[in-house]
Amino acid sequence: MTDLPPPHTANPGESVATFAGGCFWCTEAVFSELKGVRQVLPGYSGGTVPDPSYEDVCTGATGHAETVEILFDPNEISYRDLLTVFFSTHDPTTMNRQGGDVGTQYRSAIFYHDESQRREANEIIAELQREKIWRRPIVTQVVPFQKFYPAEEYHRAYFRRNPERGYCQLVIAPKMSKFRAKYAKLLGPRPTP
Repeated sequence: MTDLPPPHTANPGESVATFAGGCFWCTEAVFSELKGVRQVLPGYSGGTVPDPSYEDVCTGATGHAETVEILFDPNEISYRDLLTVFFSTHDPTTMNRQGGDVGTQYRSAIFYHDESQRREANEIIAELQREKIWRRPIVTQVVPFQKFYPAEEYHRAYFRRNPERGYCQLVIAPKMSKFRAKYAKLLGPRPTP
């Protein structure tokens, strides 16, 4: 097992994106493979309880969503590219659900850090609605970022560290295969376990 970096703050020239797209194991795995992405941390955002645990969040009582915080270099990958990947790697039309994962902690949300991120998120949602990519309306929340609580260490790099687990083989691996095929031009060096 590799040493994992601590939670981060953006350095000069870097930006932060914060997304909730269902299970953070899946979302972290996807964004970790993009070029220009420096770090992806799973955690919790959008709730009312300070410093929640995974068990707390799983009850649905804290209001948090399973979230990833993405540190990226906007000179290598744009926020719009991140949004495009976000919307194509989960179902933004299901309220509080992704596949078999059900509850408010699995909602689709974009926690924007500034007005530019808010505007771009709303623009891409409007475009996707006009293009009728999905039969149902997009229910992704676009809300201001307030706080990100890093998840417990055992959640970090979960897919890379646990490829033999059933959930990884049945849910994450097929998603990653589709993602890698569709976004080959956006991929960077694959992270090592």
